[in-house]
Amino acid sequence: MAAIVRPSDDRMIGGVCAGLARRFGTTPNTMRVIFLASCLLPGPQFLLYIALWALLPDERKAHRTGW
Repeated sequence: MAAIVRPSDDRMIGGVCAGLARRFGTTPNTMRVIFLASCLLPGPQFLLYIALWALLPDERKAHRTGW
């Protein structure tokens, strides 16, 4: 199972949607639409995005450390 990392390319803000899209085999734009649609529902989606931005390693740093 591959680790989820924030890619250095195809980022919009933090690269979270692009990293999740790469992991689940979809396009980054599809993942962004899913995220935006989920924000219409009650819940902590925005806080989860911020947490993933802070917790997921950057692709360049993960490559250097062997993640």
